[in-house]
Amino acid sequence: MSKSNFTRRGLLKTSAVAGAGLALPTIFTAQSAHAFTNEPTGGTVTLGFNVPQTGPYADEGADELRAYQLAVEHLNGGGDGGMLNTFSSKELDGTGILGKKVEYVTGDTQTKSDAARASAKSMIEKDGAIMITGGSSSGVAVAVQALCQEAGVIFMAGLTHSNDTTGKDRKANGFRHFFNSYMSGAALAPVLANAYGTDRKAYHLTADYNWGYTTEEAVKASTEAMGWETVAAVKTPLTQTDFSSYIAPVLQSGADTLVLNHYGGNMVNSLTNAVQFGLRDKQVNGKDFQIVVPLYSRLMAKGAGANVKGIFGSTNWHWSLQDEGSKAFVKSFGTKYGFPPSQAAHTTYVQTLLYADAVQRAGSFAPCAVAEALEDYEFDGLGNGKTLYRGADHQCFKDVLVVKGKENPTSEFDLLEIVEVTPVEQVTYAPDHPQMGGAEATLGACNNGA
Repeated sequence: MSKSNFTRRGLLKTSAVAGAGLALPTIFTAQSAHAFTNEPTGGTVTLGFNVPQTGPYADEGADELRAYQLAVEHLNGGGDGGMLNTFSSKELDGTGILGKKVEYVTGDTQTKSDAARASAKSMIEKDGAIMITGGSSSGVAVAVQALCQEAGVIFMAGLTHSNDTTGKDRKANGFRHFFNSYMSGAALAPVLANAYGTDRKAYHLTADYNWGYTTEEAVKASTEAMGWETVAAVKTPLTQTDFSSYIAPVLQSGADTLVLNHYGGNMVNSLTNAVQFGLRDKQVNGKDFQIVVPLYSRLMAKGAGANVKGIFGSTNWHWSLQDEGSKAFVKSFGTKYGFPPSQAAHTTYVQTLLYADAVQRAGSFAPCAVAEALEDYEFDGLGNGKTLYRGADHQCFKDVLVVKGKENPTSEFDLLEIVEVTPVEQVTYAPDHPQMGGAEATLGACNNGA
């Protein structure tokens, strides 16, 4: 979508909201005296960091929050500046955002959509947050993104991997730097075919919410296209901690490969149960039994320990990357916290900088101005090489990493090795791809709120 079209779309939405303001929730119309929701009027600006501080993704949330706090420190001129020094844009100079000191409030999503919406609403209504960011659950991200669209604030998604976030549930006020399920499938399939052959029978265990569904769909599509057969796909509750009852049937299914569409503590527990049942030591259909984890993180690898050795998966970013941006971030994060950052931390740090940079380039905190600055924006220096924030769906496109568990790790952090950097061309798709909601999936209009 062109910039001129985007601007007209934003103006049309503003007019529509003005004409139908009474239909909106009170919290979204109470500040109508301002040009847009929570327009900063003093010397500070408040960002809302909404992360899982409890629940199955709490480890990811803790690392996200560490990175958010580091980003605020760097934006306000503290520390060594981190990726401000390597970012291709030179708009950020450590004087805050548009000269305003950056402050923040936090919330606990509990990895529950209702709790996440409640905390985001509180940040907007009570704390005056002008941007909401966070994640670690795609169900949460989709719910909060919809709320931010209604409220007229920008949502910078944290760790959310479901196709839906920038697929069928995409919103004009929402942006995602993290990669998605389709990209994982497209990157993994060739590596799996090369390692395990094209004649495999796969059994999927899938977390029972939208991330699990789209990851299962993406991996099934990509592996079946290369010759694999899917023999079963079973949903598991997000609250499950013991997966023994789900692992046992795999042994009777004729499958020779188990795909764990699980993340965080779910993946740690299901993989541990699978190993306890001896799956990795078995031969089925004349082949060594294999396990695949489509979405990996360093934190998950640490939780699962030796069980991850040799297991393939994909990841958005890894601390061992040697580009200047990644090295700068690892140095800053490691100095502050004493250990390397996870992919969740990288994503949230980068999203905070990208928001601040867009405000600087737009010369305004107005959501539609910020959105216009982000659409079709190309940048470098933030890890993963050259990156595009595509205007049509607000999804970032960049290289994707295929990793596997290290056989001989040198430390508790050195658990994954990069086996392939999949070029962005291999994971790029059309905005109306069927896995993304098809032709009916549209951004809608940008909303400035008040």
